[in-house]
Amino acid sequence: MASANTSWSEEDFSCSICLDVFSSPVTTPCGHNFCRTCITKFWDEQVKYKCPVCNKIFDTKPDPPVNTLLSQLAAQFRTTVRVKEQPCVEPAEVPCDVCTGTKQKAVKSCLECFMSFCQTHLEPHQRVTVLKGHRLVEPMDRLEDRMCKKHNQLLELFCQTEQVCVCLLCTVTDHKSHPVVPLKEEYEVKTAQLGKIEAEVPQMIQERKQKIKEIKDRVELSNKDADGEIAIGGQVFTALIGCVEKCRDEFNQTVQEKLKSTEKQAEDLIKELEQEIEDLTNRCSELKQLSHTKDHLHFLQTFRSLKDPPPTRDWTTVEVRPPSYVVTLRRSLDQLKKTLNMEMKKLRDDAELKRVQPYEVDVTLDPDTANGWLILSEDGKRVHEGRVKKVLPDNPKRFTNYRCVLTRQSFSSGRFYFEVQVKDKTSWWLGVVRESIDRKGMTRWTPETGYWTLHYYKDVLVFRGKPSVRLPLRADLQKVGVFVDYDEGLVSFYDVEARVHIYSATGCTFSEPLYPILYPGRHDYGGNNSAPLIISPVNQTD
Repeated sequence: MASANTSWSEEDFSCSICLDVFSSPVTTPCGHNFCRTCITKFWDEQVKYKCPVCNKIFDTKPDPPVNTLLSQLAAQFRTTVRVKEQPCVEPAEVPCDVCTGTKQKAVKSCLECFMSFCQTHLEPHQRVTVLKGHRLVEPMDRLEDRMCKKHNQLLELFCQTEQVCVCLLCTVTDHKSHPVVPLKEEYEVKTAQLGKIEAEVPQMIQERKQKIKEIKDRVELSNKDADGEIAIGGQVFTALIGCVEKCRDEFNQTVQEKLKSTEKQAEDLIKELEQEIEDLTNRCSELKQLSHTKDHLHFLQTFRSLKDPPPTRDWTTVEVRPPSYVVTLRRSLDQLKKTLNMEMKKLRDDAELKRVQPYEVDVTLDPDTANGWLILSEDGKRVHEGRVKKVLPDNPKRFTNYRCVLTRQSFSSGRFYFEVQVKDKTSWWLGVVRESIDRKGMTRWTPETGYWTLHYYKDVLVFRGKPSVRLPLRADLQKVGVFVDYDEGLVSFYDVEARVHIYSATGCTFSEPLYPILYPGRHDYGGNNSAPLIISPVNQTD
């Protein structure tokens, strides 16, 4: 066989599809040669079977045989001529669909062939007349996905009504009445939206991280609260168990005492019976002995002393009854109930105070709110009424008629607690108020007007409301604790020294900052009620 003509070029032995030296070349009915793999793949991707070179359409898919001669010539040419290597494609670039082995970078994509070509394999589209008519665009990856499945046209427009990409033919058919814009224009709009979303997402992420932290903090706080509650509950139940055990011991002792009394009664009766038996036995012996005497004088003289029996009890009505413990048990249980009720209230109040005292806040009195009759200490912890009203600059915060003062600090959420010493006072008011209360007029102090306050005057303790609630008064009330749960709408007052709950206002509605308020009360010239109200540090007990 003649050797390959060295004057032949690579183009003479190159497939017009892959632009590489023929591999198993076949000849189509129209006379053009292609690699079997290339033409088979080309036809599999087409709706109609046509020649890639002359576009001749075949009614059925041809099955051309291998061109043996051309195959041999191509094999010989491959051994003498090497295809020039080009740099391989980078990851972000579109690869050539024709290159075998190492893929080269595509420089154009053909909308007729649905393939992308490197500079080498693009050459037929620049030389062959039929291929020159094909529409070339910038390289596109996954070119088949960029084509309209219905019209086999490039998706280059965007339907704003249905928010889908469409081809030019779609705008005169299915999307005829829909507003459409070029992909680039919609891309710019969507890119701007994306930029806005990208700017918002970090903030959303940060907010959610913050919320996670808040939730974890709440869980940690809940764990601490639970541990505290378990400890307090353990103390309460231990104390209650002690009360029950004490009552049980007292009940057992009462039962034992009743049993001992019954046993003592039985012992005394047995002794008495035994004594009578002994007396009767002796008499029986004397009677028997007398019955055997024959001395008339002796018999008559002795019989006279024996005719009266010894004194004995009528035992027919005497009995020892087992003691009844029903009443004893009932009395013990009744007493236990009273003891437990008192103890539970005491323990409950003590436990409640232990729970609220950790919410202590450091508050100081605000001189800008103090009525002119009041005198405040330099540290803002004490207030009492003076004998002379000071001339002070008026401002919206200051009380004009009521001799009151607020703290500098206000609270708009959460829980807070503070204690006020009322020792040696005969009149005072204290509690919390809304920020917007009337500070100039003579408003009635009720929750409806923004006041949640406890009042003491002439040995009467009252929570001011509609109606007011008169409360039991302990003679030794020296310090009052005030606890507020803003979110739960709760205001509670405690007798700190006695560790007793005084009163709670529940179901309160708070919608603005709350301020602690103190009213030290007026004092006469005899010195009564001259003691100050003192905001005291909390002394928590174990």
